[in-house]
Amino acid sequence: MATIHDAEKLYGLIGYPLEHSFSIDYFNSKFEAEGISARYINFEIEDIGQLMEIISEYPRLNGLNVTAPYKEQVIAYMDEMDESAASVGAVNVIKFMRGESDQNLRLKGYNTDVTGFGMTIEALRNPANVRALVLGTGGASKAVTVALEKLGIPVTHVSRHKSADTTTYEELTRQMVHDHLLVVNATPVGMFPHVDLTPDFPFRFLTPDHLAYDLIYNPNETKFMRLAREQGTKVKNGLEMLLLQAFQSYEIWNQ
Repeated sequence: MATIHDAEKLYGLIGYPLEHSFSIDYFNSKFEAEGISARYINFEIEDIGQLMEIISEYPRLNGLNVTAPYKEQVIAYMDEMDESAASVGAVNVIKFMRGESDQNLRLKGYNTDVTGFGMTIEALRNPANVRALVLGTGGASKAVTVALEKLGIPVTHVSRHKSADTTTYEELTRQMVHDHLLVVNATPVGMFPHVDLTPDFPFRFLTPDHLAYDLIYNPNETKFMRLAREQGTKVKNGLEMLLLQAFQSYEIWNQ
C-alpha cells in the first residue's frame, strides 16, 4: 500500500458492491495519460460508518465518489452541501476541504447525477407531449427526477411498493406506458453480476416511439435494454452519464 500513501493525491469510490465499477480504471488511466501524480482506489464498505475509518487511514485522500447504497446515507457525514446535492437529497461526489491540519477537515457533498443525466438527453429539451416513467425511488431516481423537471418533462415514479407518490409495476397499463415515451431504469436491478435480472416492467407495451434509458453501464446492454429493444424501442445505457460525472468530479475536487 506504500505506493498509494506516497501518491501526491488520492481519490476513490465508496459503495457496496463495487465489482461492477469502471471508475477506478477510468481515473487511473487518466492520471497516467496526463502525468498526474495521483491514484484512485475502490473502498468497498459494508456500512457507511466505515467512511471515517477510511478518512483516518488515508490522510492523502482528496475526494471521493459515492455510489449505491450510500448516496443518501452519506449526507449525515457532510459539513456542507452544494445546492445540487441539497435539492436532490443525495450525494455522489465528496470534496475534502482541509485547513492547516487534519483536525480542520471539512467534507462538502455534491451531486453530478443531475447535470450528467440532463446533458445526455439534451435532444429531449422542451419536447412536445413527452412524459417519463422513472423506475426506482433511491438517490439516482431523485437526481433523474430533478434533471427531468428542469427540462420540463413530467415524471411518474414506479416502485415495487405502493405509496402516495408512486405507481407500482402491476398498475402500469398499456395506456400509461403509451403516455410516457421516456422510461428510465434508476434501480440497480440488472447490474453486473446479476445480469439476468430486470425490473418487472411490462415491456410488451413499449413502441418504437419510446426511449428506454438504463442508468446501468455494466453490462453494456442490460436485460432491461434488450427486452425494450426487442419491441423496436430505442435504448441507451449509463456509460455517457458516467463519463460526464467523472469529468465533473475531477473538476470539483480541483477547483
